[in-house]
Amino acid sequence: MEADQRPVVYVVDDDPSVLKSLERLLRSAGYDVETFTSALEFLESHHRDTPGCLILDVEMPVLNGLDLQERLAARDIAFPVIFITGHGTVPMSVRAMKAGAVDFLQKPLLDRDLLDVVSGAVANDGQVKREQWRLKELRERLKNLTPREYQVFGLVVTGMLNKQIAFHLGTTEKTVKVHRARVMEKLGAQSLADLVRFAEKLGIRSQEV
Repeated sequence: MEADQRPVVYVVDDDPSVLKSLERLLRSAGYDVETFTSALEFLESHHRDTPGCLILDVEMPVLNGLDLQERLAARDIAFPVIFITGHGTVPMSVRAMKAGAVDFLQKPLLDRDLLDVVSGAVANDGQVKREQWRLKELRERLKNLTPREYQVFGLVVTGMLNKQIAFHLGTTEKTVKVHRARVMEKLGAQSLADLVRFAEKLGIRSQEV
């Protein structure tokens, strides 16, 4: 995910006038916007790996908004979803929110209300995607460790001293220091605290080494 990529707001509604109005509003607020006239059209599209959210009409033919939300979850496609509807019911809103929707707004929409919700959803999604990108990068870095470096990494984060690790592995303290330095370099760590945090993110436990 590039840091300078603008957020993308996807809008799905079978009413062309609603799409046009929302696209104009969102672009004026600085978002890239992609519009779709049906849930199936959105499912078949390519979604960019950028921060954003999905504004989704509830009542649409063939596949409604709530069903689309379920299909996205089944495909492990994660978007903050903001539902909009002209004829919403309490059961609809409860179902949507239980499935993780950010909000459930009634038409006609107030511009400020919608932009406030979109701003919060996009900011949250940006944070989530940045964390996902960092974890992916960290996993790639982990692959560069040799088996011995991986062992040293797993022991260092338990709090063991270099001489204790050396005894545990049947090697010298000097060799452990070399491995430890290489682990820090390859993982991009500046301190023991960084290594501990990386281990937690990667799910590495002492019993794995």
